[in-house]
Amino acid sequence: MSVASIRNLTVRYGSFTAVSEFSVDVEEGCTGLLGPNGAGKTTFLRTLLGFIKPVAGGGQVLGFNFLTQGREIRQRIGLMPEQDCHIPGMTAVQFVGYAGELAGMPSGQAMRRAHEVLEYCGLGEARYRNLETYSTGMKQRIKLAQALVHGPKLLLLDEPTNGLDPAGREEMLRLVQSVSHGKGLHVIICSHLLPDIERTADRVIVMTKGTLRAQGLIRDLKKIAGHPVDVELREDSQAWLAAVQAKGATFLEMPARSTYRIQLEVLPEEAARIALECARETNAQVRGFRVAQRTLEDAFLEAVS
Repeated sequence: MSVASIRNLTVRYGSFTAVSEFSVDVEEGCTGLLGPNGAGKTTFLRTLLGFIKPVAGGGQVLGFNFLTQGREIRQRIGLMPEQDCHIPGMTAVQFVGYAGELAGMPSGQAMRRAHEVLEYCGLGEARYRNLETYSTGMKQRIKLAQALVHGPKLLLLDEPTNGLDPAGREEMLRLVQSVSHGKGLHVIICSHLLPDIERTADRVIVMTKGTLRAQGLIRDLKKIAGHPVDVELREDSQAWLAAVQAKGATFLEMPARSTYRIQLEVLPEEAARIALECARETNAQVRGFRVAQRTLEDAFLEAVS
């Protein structure tokens, strides 16, 4: 079942077209939304929330029409925006509780839930501090807490690791992984940091110039045509390479030291057998064998180029 289904979406700001004839299904789980600056990612998210009225197209989010049922959608979605959304003078627990009330929760329930999510986000000891005294990392986590307080079904994260140091980034990614796997909460994470997407998401949607360029499981996008294999030897061996080439292998490249990328028109299991057989014949030592993959960055650059 799709979390969201969008068909032929077009959004314009005056004469500028930000999103053009965009159609996509957002599957359950954690989805990464990728694209260069100006690709239309934030506009797409705001349209799903009902904040922007498109000039054409439509669709549904969590079973609700985002053209006519924006309020119902917003009550069921948690948004962690890229920009700060804090209210100076409020303590963390007041702010998160207020966010729960805005989503329709009774005051007492919102306050109890605020304490729970602040503890979950690692801010339990700082819950009574004013927000303006928070560090950048704490401000990012308070944005996540206010997005979670009302128990949403879908979480939209816009650059969640923006401005964080390595320790803060690691903590935020751990939290995103925690909420997006095993808790029945679906996540769309928008980021320009490909390692963050690869770490947290199962699948990706790639946008550029307001159009869809690629989508699917990350593991499928990283596959290389022809399914070549990487064979790591203890040390370089031209004799081993000549032996596997004599058995029909094509040498492609050496992606790392003493690692040969070869292509054989056989299944990976048979390729492994051939690699080991040639190693015995040439006194080479095989230290590793794996089906070759390209990086997510390579797949992304191919999609947007």
